[in-house]
Amino acid sequence: MSRPRSMRALLFMPGDSERKIVKGTTLGADAVILDLEDGVAHNKKLLARATTMKALKELDFKGSARFVRTNAAGSGLEWDDIGATIAGRPDGYMLPKVESADVVVHASRRIEMEEAYRGWPVGGIVLIALLETARGVIEAAQIAKSDPRLVALAFGAEDYCASVGALRSKEGVEVLYARSKTVMAAASYCLQCIDTPYVDLQNMQDQTGLRADATFARGLGFTGKLAIHPSQVPLLQEVFSPTAAEVAAARALIDAHDAHQQSGTGVFVHEGRMVDMPMVRSAERVLLRAGREESGGSNG
Repeated sequence: MSRPRSMRALLFMPGDSERKIVKGTTLGADAVILDLEDGVAHNKKLLARATTMKALKELDFKGSARFVRTNAAGSGLEWDDIGATIAGRPDGYMLPKVESADVVVHASRRIEMEEAYRGWPVGGIVLIALLETARGVIEAAQIAKSDPRLVALAFGAEDYCASVGALRSKEGVEVLYARSKTVMAAASYCLQCIDTPYVDLQNMQDQTGLRADATFARGLGFTGKLAIHPSQVPLLQEVFSPTAAEVAAARALIDAHDAHQQSGTGVFVHEGRMVDMPMVRSAERVLLRAGREESGGSNG
């Protein structure tokens, strides 16, 4: 199955606004998510499906992956969301408020039926599971291994806090466990892991808070972050990309490791630090990520 390149910034656009979707195609986001769920009023759901379908068929997204966020399982809208938009052949669907592996499996089967009917390669359309509730976080590992069509887990802090009765804070201590568990589940099954949006939009010129939140998320192991405003995209792509210095350091460490392996040395000292295999694997991950972002290659 073809996997999307590293998704560092995934930008939501309301599925009922053609004007905003058109703008979204020009921003260079790694993925644009055409939203049929929370970004759309209930009385505009049908309009959103039609507008999204038109955009998928007619607009050039200029290299951004095209995802559709359906309504949640159990809403009575989710299967029709897929049926009404799949002819536009999106790159994938984002499933919100996922609480069990069955939700992913059922969506995958629904898509498979459409792919087979239309003569498309089975598995070509991928899935992102968005974990936004206590039960979803508890079931994170089961969800992560549920279906080969799944390429990423994402975490939604606002709905999660509502589901457990937590009070959202600037420090984010109340979501640290849920964030970390989502990262562990994604890493265990070689999935990308996308962090919750940064929702403080009061001062769009000062991105200090966004940078701090994104940097913290990267430190936890997230590979990207959801964006809710176009101005967030460039900064997220910067934060979640290995820097030139990080790439150079990783290459130097791997070169040193290879040289020591040739001489029969396992653990060695490099630039004043003892190096063993976990550090080598971390360096390899940096180079793999940098290579994917340069080439648009597969994730694994």
